[in-house]
Amino acid sequence: AADDILARGRLPFLVGGTGLYVDSVVKGYALSDVKPDLAYRDELETYATPELYRMLLALAPDTDVDPLNRNRVMRRLEKLHDGDAGHGEARPRYRTLQLGVTWPREALCRRIDERLERRMQNGLEAEVKGLLDAGVSPAFLRGLGLEYRYVSAWLRGEYPSQEEMLAVLAREIKRFAKRQMTWFKRDRGILWLDMADNPVGQAREAIDAFLVEPRNRRG
Repeated sequence: AADDILARGRLPFLVGGTGLYVDSVVKGYALSDVKPDLAYRDELETYATPELYRMLLALAPDTDVDPLNRNRVMRRLEKLHDGDAGHGEARPRYRTLQLGVTWPREALCRRIDERLERRMQNGLEAEVKGLLDAGVSPAFLRGLGLEYRYVSAWLRGEYPSQEEMLAVLAREIKRFAKRQMTWFKRDRGILWLDMADNPVGQAREAIDAFLVEPRNRRG
């Protein structure tokens, strides 16, 4: 998609909060062509996440996969099972400008609570129930993110009340946000916008400077 946008003389924007996906583009990861092994995945689904992580450590003691990220642990086990020992050398394909948005901890927690309340008001419960009724598996819903994971667990009776489920979900989202910030803080190339001052003006100034720099690579 980025190549198509550039070919038309436009500037691609990549917007999102998943650090690994951003890094894969910005740093030019050499991605694997190994396809998901569905039969082996079915076997892995029979294990609890801590057991899966112990299996991964036995095969790759130096792994940097988050031990709590079930999907990522399973995917790494699949690759090792199918002979993929790891990625090749990263080679950036684009010249990039990275802008980051950050808030004081109190403001961030408040915004997370407000967003979760809006999601519920806008029909998250009905959406997840519809997926379950349509035959979508709980395992698949867990992989879609925290909101789908916890709302589906509540609908299946794993929480005594909606209030308790939402309290746990809000806490987990805040923990996830903290892990995201830890990930992004490692990248010294990110310009962090001051959300309490003039973030739009700061972003415009950085983008204007970026656009007049001599272009290299393909970005």
